Amino acid sequence: MTIKFSSKRPLTDKEEAEIQKMIVSDPDNPEITDEQAKQGKPFKEALPELFESIQRSRGRPRVDNPKEAVTLRLDPETLAAFKATGKDWRAKMVQALDEAAHNDNWLNTDHKKA
Repeated sequence: MTIKFSSKRPLTDKEEAEIQKMIVSDPDNPEITDEQAKQGKPFKEALPELFESIQRSRGRPRVDNPKEAVTLRLDPETLAAFKATGKDWRAKMVQALDEAAHNDNWLNTDHKKA
């Protein structure tokens, strides 16, 4: 397949004329008249039901109890142990922290390294 026109350089007058000729000769997509252009409406006004049906919110959906992003310094051995568990190592770390946070015995014990 040969490329007839390139977007990497400006079109010559001859190429532009050829494109305009192809546009005019397309029976499936005739150019609109000035009168038709004046009657045009924004999509939202022309088809309000369709517009509403395809609307979506931006970004992630809101959750009732969003998680908080934190920065945490860990011992390399601890991090390596979680990473060795597989792709979901972060979820496993969250689960371990959640379990520890809900274990009164663990929270009330001094866990300083020697």
